[in-house]
Order: sequence, then C-alpha cells, then structure tokens
Amino acid sequence: MTSWFITASGTGVGKTLVTTALCWQLRQAGKKLIALKPVISGYDPRDPQSDTALILQSCGLPMGAAEAISPWRYAAPLSPNMAAAREGNPVDMAALVEFCRQKQEEYRMVEGVGGAMSALTGHHTVLDWIEALSWPVILVGGSYLGALSHTLTALEALHARGARVHALIVSESQDSPVTLTETVETLEKFVRPGLPVVQIPRLMPTDALWTKVPLLPIPD
Repeated sequence: MTSWFITASGTGVGKTLVTTALCWQLRQAGKKLIALKPVISGYDPRDPQSDTALILQSCGLPMGAAEAISPWRYAAPLSPNMAAAREGNPVDMAALVEFCRQKQEEYRMVEGVGGAMSALTGHHTVLDWIEALSWPVILVGGSYLGALSHTLTALEALHARGARVHALIVSESQDSPVTLTETVETLEKFVRPGLPVVQIPRLMPTDALWTKVPLLPIPD
C-alpha cells in the first residue's frame, strides 16, 4: 500500500488540483485508490466545485458521498480551529489520524487543509497531523509574488519535523509576476538535492480540470 499526504505552502495554490489529477491518473492506470479530504472549511454541500465534490468526481463517486471522505465539514471559510469553534464541532486529532489510517487501498492519499502550518485545532497545526501520520508528503506551491519564501519556509518546517517530502509541485498562479519556469529554476537552487520539482502550467477552467494536468510523480 502506498500512502501520501498532500499539503501546500498556503491556501488556494492547487492542492485539490494535484489531488484530483493524481486520482485521475491512477484510475487511468487501473489502480485502486482512496482519496480523503477529512477536514474542509467553507463547505457548501450544494457546490459542485468544492474541494470535496471535485475529489469525489475525480474518483467517480457521487457528491452525496461527502461524509465518507470529509467527516469534518465546516461552513465558515476560516481556519478549521476557528470554523469549528463557531459550529461547536472541534476536530478530534486522535480520531482524525485514525480515520486516515483505517482506510486500506492500493493507493491512499489525504489532502490537508490550508497550508502546512494552518491551525487545525486549538493546539495542533496541519504539520502535527502530517507528523502523526508519518506518510510521504507532496508539497504544492504557487508562482505568485512571495511564493518562493512561502514554499521554502514550508519545506524547512516539514524537514525540521522529519517529514519525507516526495515532490514539490509548483502550480502556476494567476497574474504571476514571473514565468513559471523562472520560479521553478529558482526553487531548484534551494531545495535539497534529488527532490523532484514539477511544474503545472495554468490551465483553462473545465468541469474536469484534473484531466489536463501533465503526468505527476507517483510514489513507489
């Protein structure tokens, strides 16, 4: 069984695009998989473009299966700890880790929430979640102004906690001040030797955007 955790340098940089692309590519290769988005904020069950809905679609599952992959769903578009405080339904860290671990499939992946240091509970960040699972990590970054610092900071935080970073994927940001290639070439000068740095060009919106993503590195 191959497992990995998909996190990012911040919110809105492409975690779900990478998750859904991996789901699609694995399914096209005939692999069995489970993809989870255990915690989601800003969730609207009627929205077919929510992160949870897109992951379900990429796995060939109906929108009604949200509970199976996203048991902690919050309406407020805030960090999970804040959204949970408003709704009186905090994330239970032990239950969260167990929920991820109990899913058994040839390939399994978990998409985090926000960035690697986003507040998950009153005392835990997403990085604590990553450390508890101890799964290889795919880090997603952007090419917006400030992305270099945010991405390298996230990498340093992951390395400091002993996380095994499998790949860095740079998703081109809208209105990026520099080219995607320039961003990747700069990052490659600062990341640890041997870490794959993959770029995803900005794509035209479609109902199944994940089908347009170039082939991504799949962990062994």
